[in-house]
Amino acid sequence: MDKIWLIVQREYITRVRKKSFLIMTFVGPLLMSALFVVPALLTQMGSDEKKIVTVADAGGLFAGQLPENEKSDIRYVHAPPDLETAKAEFKKSKNSALLYIPPFDLANPTGIKLFGRENLSLTLQLGIERMVNRQVEAARLRKSGIDQQVLDNLKADIDVATVNLSAEGEKSSNSMVTSGVAYFMAFLIYLFIFLYGVQIMRGVIEEKTSRIVEVIMSSVKPFQLMMGKVLGIAAVGLTQLLLWVALSSIVITGVSAAMGLDTVTTSRTEQIQTAAQSAGATPAETEKKTAVLLQSVSEGFANLNLPLIIGSFLFYFLGGYLLYGALFGAIGAAVDNETDTQQFMLPITMPLILTFIVAQSVMIRDPNGPIAFWMSMIPFTSPIAMVIRIPFGGVTAGQLLLSMALLIVGFIGTIWIAARIYRVGILLYGKKVTYKELSRWMFYKG
Repeated sequence: MDKIWLIVQREYITRVRKKSFLIMTFVGPLLMSALFVVPALLTQMGSDEKKIVTVADAGGLFAGQLPENEKSDIRYVHAPPDLETAKAEFKKSKNSALLYIPPFDLANPTGIKLFGRENLSLTLQLGIERMVNRQVEAARLRKSGIDQQVLDNLKADIDVATVNLSAEGEKSSNSMVTSGVAYFMAFLIYLFIFLYGVQIMRGVIEEKTSRIVEVIMSSVKPFQLMMGKVLGIAAVGLTQLLLWVALSSIVITGVSAAMGLDTVTTSRTEQIQTAAQSAGATPAETEKKTAVLLQSVSEGFANLNLPLIIGSFLFYFLGGYLLYGALFGAIGAAVDNETDTQQFMLPITMPLILTFIVAQSVMIRDPNGPIAFWMSMIPFTSPIAMVIRIPFGGVTAGQLLLSMALLIVGFIGTIWIAARIYRVGILLYGKKVTYKELSRWMFYKG
């Protein structure tokens, strides 16, 4: 155990002193913060810029009254109804697009065209199409003698509050918050397992090709060397993760305060208001809907079981890394260069990749279904599957303990397999290894 601890210290101290570790420790939070701050900053910078669209209404769809909406980023201006004249004026102007409404049959409106100087953005095209559809619907209602106000009064827009009934009592919940937290934790585990697992593999290959390992093996056993390397790099990864979280929070808070940005809330609020205004809601209704949604998000965060979520995340973060790190170390011991690792990487990483893909479709839709349950029990998939299930609250204590126990057993099993491969492959040079040969190494005696 003392030798393993010495190797852990060596791996940890050597890597945290590297310039690459220091650079990524400080650059990583800046990049993560930019994901939140930059979109909000760009949104504020471009919020006053409106796209101007000229309208040549030869069919009389707008009856001289162009749509106006202060919340929309599109402004409509009149143009001569004659298409050629409208085109000539449009070419002289700096407007974004030209909308031509020809004479048409209200029952089958065709021939409407949208001209642009270049390819129009999808947002602009969809915004104009929604506006034209609303105008056609309004014209059909007028022709049928139906009052638009009567229809508006018939519409219902109900905000349904979601509440969890648990042994602790009733708690407000928010599926958007829960899904976001689950997906973010799964992404971190997925990223760090690959990032630091590959570091283990490269470190083993480097020591093997430089023959340093021959000196080290004279004083320690292969199992001790591999275990120390895996644990040491795990400590490096956990250190960097904690530093990233702390520094990212500081940077986001500082930049937001300095620039007067409320990054997430500002961006989300503007999206809600724009969507509501596009649907025809009044300003008062829009403000009410925004306030209700933001309150729901806030209550959703407040009612999450953060101690359980954070504790489980750290366990599965380390457990998943240790399980896959041992296998990455075995791959590094079996080959002489990084090019030869490709044939062994896919079978090992496939369960991790598959879980991450499935998590985005099946598991978030039904986090307590049979697929999610079994994937959260299998050691190769549970590090991602279980951290996705836990925020939704359907995981029982028995399921969680069983999953953790199976992950520990899986880690011990992979360590045993990896150590059997490691002890033979670490001193083997100049030979292309096959799967058949790896299976022999696992049962090789000596």
